[in-house]
Amino acid sequence: MCARMGVKLLYAMPAERILVVDDEEAIREIVSSMLTSANYKCRQASSGLEALALLESGEEFELMLSDLMMAGLDGIGLLERTKEKFPDMPVVMVTAVHDISVALAAIRNGAYDYLLKPFEREQLLATVRRALENRRLKLENRQYQTSLEALAAARTEQLRKALADLERSYGMTLEALGGALDMKDAETEGHSRRVTAFTMAMARKLGLPKEQVDVIARGAFLHDIGKMAIPDAILRKPDKLTPEEVTIMREHCYRGYQMLKKIPFLLEAADIVYTHQEHYDGTGYPRNLKGDEIPLGARIFSVADTLDAITSDRPYRAAQTFEAARKEIQRCAGTQFDPLVVDTFLSMPETIFEDLRKAIDAQIYPAYSTTARSSG
Repeated sequence: MCARMGVKLLYAMPAERILVVDDEEAIREIVSSMLTSANYKCRQASSGLEALALLESGEEFELMLSDLMMAGLDGIGLLERTKEKFPDMPVVMVTAVHDISVALAAIRNGAYDYLLKPFEREQLLATVRRALENRRLKLENRQYQTSLEALAAARTEQLRKALADLERSYGMTLEALGGALDMKDAETEGHSRRVTAFTMAMARKLGLPKEQVDVIARGAFLHDIGKMAIPDAILRKPDKLTPEEVTIMREHCYRGYQMLKKIPFLLEAADIVYTHQEHYDGTGYPRNLKGDEIPLGARIFSVADTLDAITSDRPYRAAQTFEAARKEIQRCAGTQFDPLVVDTFLSMPETIFEDLRKAIDAQIYPAYSTTARSSG
């Protein structure tokens, strides 16, 4: 018995609110009575203007049944006004005009359906149920889309954080690789960081996208990583290398490539490591590549590497001026260097590279004075 009462209570619950609009009171009363007997809540309006005032007062309705032919504001006019302001409320037009074109015009203007007078109770209720079900499905679909968008936004944020964590781990990997090389060659750290900064500055001047600049920076920073596989006796030899030792030393390009290509996020950078000693005219090593056969990152690096080499102290000579480096790089445009990269380098103020050098040296040698570094 309790179960049967529960079912009865379920059907007796207050249902959707319907606005009945018709300029004939008798019609309004009959329609409202039919709907009320089916547990719908009804409000009546005797004109289009009265219906509009009710809607704009803030009172909400899930459905509007409106007569088509009314004085003042007719059914089509009311339909147009309500669809703009209350797009979620379906409208069913009621008409005594048995002309299909009139009904189709109402639907084209946004009506959900139409009823021809006179109509039976079941016909009215069936039309109302379809209209309300259509509204419910539309609202559920919108809510579902909103939920999907919120979920997508949350997942996007999760992905962003995951990528940021991954990027930090990449940075730690690079630092670890660089640190391993520093243990082999004490001069590498300052050179690698400076040449990376110089390379990035030129790559940005060329207008390359951030993603490509990042790849080039990795290749520049790790360009000498293959020296880890070179015997210390050759790598640290103070005297001139023999032809056989030069051959072994030149293997560092290929050995570095072999190391890095096994790391997915360094695969593109590995190509720069492999080709960083190639010359634009094909006289470099290890594969005598020329022109565009050499990756752009390696061509940019080549200029940055020479700039740092000329303007840094070496055991056999003191650092030369930036102007001397400019002249040498300009002289080798088209032979050792890509002319486009050289033109880009020459268009950049000297202060850019001097400031980068000072900033990097200050990070690497914070405990030493400039005098101590130059004399050492």
